[in-house]
Amino acid sequence: MTNPIGIHALVWAGGWSRDQARHAIASSAEAGYDLIELSALEPDTVDAAGTAALLAEYGLAASVSLGLDESTDVSSEDPEIVAAGRRRLTAAVDLVRDIGGNYLGGVLFSKLGRYTTPPTERGRAHAREALATLADRAAASDITLGLEFCNRYETNLLNTTAQTLDFIAELGRDNVVAHLDTYHMNIEETSFREPVLAAAAAGKLGYVHVGESHRGALGTGSVPWAEFFTALRDVDYTGTITFESFSSEVVHPSLSSNLCIWRDPWTDGMRLARDARQFLRDNLDV
Repeated sequence: MTNPIGIHALVWAGGWSRDQARHAIASSAEAGYDLIELSALEPDTVDAAGTAALLAEYGLAASVSLGLDESTDVSSEDPEIVAAGRRRLTAAVDLVRDIGGNYLGGVLFSKLGRYTTPPTERGRAHAREALATLADRAAASDITLGLEFCNRYETNLLNTTAQTLDFIAELGRDNVVAHLDTYHMNIEETSFREPVLAAAAAGKLGYVHVGESHRGALGTGSVPWAEFFTALRDVDYTGTITFESFSSEVVHPSLSSNLCIWRDPWTDGMRLARDARQFLRDNLDV
């Protein structure tokens, strides 16, 4: 398999100042990755031109991900909150375009955080309308949108591959795909093979996050990696595979709280990144 291999920026830095961006991009290249995934919770604050220049300097590609918050939740019933969410998503698509990327993923359909009630039909309709409009804007710049279903504690709208595929079918946009994440699959799915096969059969297996069950080093938790990588090989998945891990060693002001990153499963980002790259190489080259 010759998949582009990525790493999440939060392995390196909790923000995206000029110095943090250089450190994260340079470190990703040094550790042997093809791509860095930017966490753009506030996309209009990112220096797109500076980021594009750094990516070119180090020969790295980039994707962008984000999760909406309480004030920008496009699955809200409040029209003003939905409008704010639409503006943030539009800014994120424009950021992907301006850094020379072609992928925007994450929790684009709701807030990233715990809900206390199920989604409403009106809220679901708001999310669907917002993403259909966003997909059309993204298509104009050859950008793919990936819907990352998350566990029940981080969204109430899409928790499984099946739910995500149904939602994508409702959108009816060719440039919207399913974004599978092994950390969330380990909580919500009953298999690591069938979701891969289902997404591939629908032509919607578009992006993969590899994260361990405890969000630490790959191969040290309970994710059944052999089952998952065998499924990817069986469907001839050639898309991006991005390593994602979080520790209190690197803290983002809001994301660390939303994801409940209270401890440090690792303290040395470079060692973690090199070990993860070797783990992926070993499993993908089987």
